[in-house]
Amino acid sequence: MTAERAVRSDEKPARLTVVVLTYNRADQVLDTLAKLAALPDRFDIVAVDNASTDGTTARIAAAFPFIPLVVAPANLGAAGRNLGVAHVSTEYVAFCDDDAWWDPGSLSRAVEILDAAPRVAVLNARILVGAQGAPDETCERMRESPLRSEVMPAPALIGYLACACVFRTEVFRQVGGYEARLFIGGEETLVALDVLSAGHEIIYIDELIVHHHPSPFRDSAQRRRLLARNAAWVAWMRLPLPEALRETRNAFRIIRTEHSTSSDLRVFLAGIAWALGKRRVIPQRVQDMRQRVRQDDARHATDTSESASFRSTRIE
Repeated sequence: MTAERAVRSDEKPARLTVVVLTYNRADQVLDTLAKLAALPDRFDIVAVDNASTDGTTARIAAAFPFIPLVVAPANLGAAGRNLGVAHVSTEYVAFCDDDAWWDPGSLSRAVEILDAAPRVAVLNARILVGAQGAPDETCERMRESPLRSEVMPAPALIGYLACACVFRTEVFRQVGGYEARLFIGGEETLVALDVLSAGHEIIYIDELIVHHHPSPFRDSAQRRRLLARNAAWVAWMRLPLPEALRETRNAFRIIRTEHSTSSDLRVFLAGIAWALGKRRVIPQRVQDMRQRVRQDDARHATDTSESASFRSTRIE
């Protein structure tokens, strides 16, 4: 069902579903679901509980009996979203996590944009962080992407943010959703590469807004390890050999410096062997897109460094 409100018998069915993923943050997910349910947009909601142990499942079921609830058999990480998409019957699917929610009107606008641009498969929204609505730095860089959409006036992207995106449901399913072995940390990269390789576009839309209130309780060291590990595995699955070797060296460096265990190293090496079995290098067109973005990132980093140096000099 849609958000808790009266539905006229002549009202058209929803064309978009929001999948909300949660794990052991019952209070936050209840707040997020309440905000989503209060939106004026016409859409469905599916909640996915990643095998929480804090009573999340029972609390969602009691507070929101009109929202379908999928309970994962274990904590599947990002792949828990796949379970939600399996219950989606709409043409489009939007995602947010238990600490994020969509702004009024954004979901309706997303449907209009995707209707008008069949080649576009993924929309990335603008994220406003915290109570003050600070602009998310990644989204700021997305807005300045050196790539442009070929079908509409918007920045084209080589990636997206999993907690602030809208997909064509069929495209998400065709690329297989999120790879369970990656768990979490840069899990979007593999999906994005496969979406682009299939000839679709990923674009940034500044007028779509997601509010994000991240939890302060995060294991930064673990996240760095997972990001580096997953980047190497994805590189062996999809990227040219030089990039795979570079990402592997970086992962080894982080494993050494982040006080990882011998088990972490064994898992990493076993994952490389697994990734090689799934190797399918992206087409040259996508490689060229990635190269343009890397070059632009390098220029941006240089400009930022020079600007900071100038400001420092002026202050002195």
